[in-house]
Amino acid sequence: MTRDETKKSEVDYDVIVVGGGPAGLTAVLYASRGGLKTLMLEKATPGGLAQTTDIIENYPGFPDGISGPELMESMEKQARRFGAEFKNINEVVAIEKANETIFSVKTSDNTITSKSVIIATGAEPRKIGIPGESKYTGRGVSYCAVCDGAFFKDADVAVIGGGNSAVEEALFLTKFAKKISLIHRRDRLRADNVIVERAKKDPKIEFIWDTVVEEVIGDVKGVSSLKLKNIKTEQAEQLTVEGVFVYIGYKPNTGFLDGFLELDKGGFIVTDGEMNTNVSGIMACGDVRSKALKQIVTATGEGATAAFSAEKYIDKLENREYGEFKK
Repeated sequence: MTRDETKKSEVDYDVIVVGGGPAGLTAVLYASRGGLKTLMLEKATPGGLAQTTDIIENYPGFPDGISGPELMESMEKQARRFGAEFKNINEVVAIEKANETIFSVKTSDNTITSKSVIIATGAEPRKIGIPGESKYTGRGVSYCAVCDGAFFKDADVAVIGGGNSAVEEALFLTKFAKKISLIHRRDRLRADNVIVERAKKDPKIEFIWDTVVEEVIGDVKGVSSLKLKNIKTEQAEQLTVEGVFVYIGYKPNTGFLDGFLELDKGGFIVTDGEMNTNVSGIMACGDVRSKALKQIVTATGEGATAAFSAEKYIDKLENREYGEFKK
């Protein structure tokens, strides 16, 4: 018996999950399997950015790796198995409180009500916006060294950026690449001194200061070089590389919240360890959440936790002990 059957209500769903990446799919799986009437809202095919990853080698259980689309398709099938509903939308434009116990999720098409909401809208890597960047994404241009670094064994690569993440990516790539050129538009890095000193002592890392990348150049095989420009001297040069890792930050998909939830200075949703936000009944998980590591494996764990928290919240809302409806 579902909670919807246990207590008659005019609300449409127990849980609405906004976003269909690994975190959202896992939240849907756990919520629907837990007996909650669950709806997923997604703009495109479920899977998020993982759908664009050719091969995933660091997700447990797949010793030979698995393609992103294949893994996401399996996650979707598993979530659908327990009766979850899926709805494609153009976008969610707002989330509001309809009353003390019900939330309104407003889409570009209509308004849907729910007792709780799990936000899993993810984040997008910030793009430089230069010629060749989009064309060679997945063919030499990457936004995640942890995901793709192993594909560049003994290769010359470049890292673009000057913050902690860029330097950490450069250090990580020393495990695989022959040479890493760290390109920064200023004459000093924004990263913490500790990791900067580590990078400066590594013989594989070379710093290219006061420089911007103007174009990614390649051929049918992928990236072959970068067109660089020194912003002080205006001197142009071409750097031969097989890969380029862009790390100038992530942009969270939180624009639709418009002050509804607490966000950190980067626009990511602030949660506690159980994925609860500052608004009771709203949880967040995955890359939209303020955290250090953005990986599929962390996203799935957070999705499960968010669903568990939603289940506990609804039990409390309806004056039940946790799991009482299952007896």
